[in-house]
Amino acid sequence: MFNWLKKWLSPNAPAVTPAYEPESYQGFDIYPEPMAEGGQYRLHGRITRLKDGERQEYRLIRSDLLPSAEQAAELMVAKAKRVIDENGERIFD
Repeated sequence: MFNWLKKWLSPNAPAVTPAYEPESYQGFDIYPEPMAEGGQYRLHGRITRLKDGERQEYRLIRSDLLPSAEQAAELMVAKAKRVIDENGERIFD
């Protein structure tokens, strides 16, 4: 009954999307985390690696909107691989 009130009070609350398994690529771990937005899914995720016992993280957010979380997750992994290929360790600088 008061769902509209909840949405109105917290319009920027992230919608829950299914969890995806991380994918390893050239010593990095890629975590796709599609963000629900307006009935579609924004390409979003993290690239991480462990160096000298410390976890480093790079957030990858793009303007791409796709109709399903699965498509957004797949595209995120592909773009993350490209970022890794083009920049390597510099993404953490």
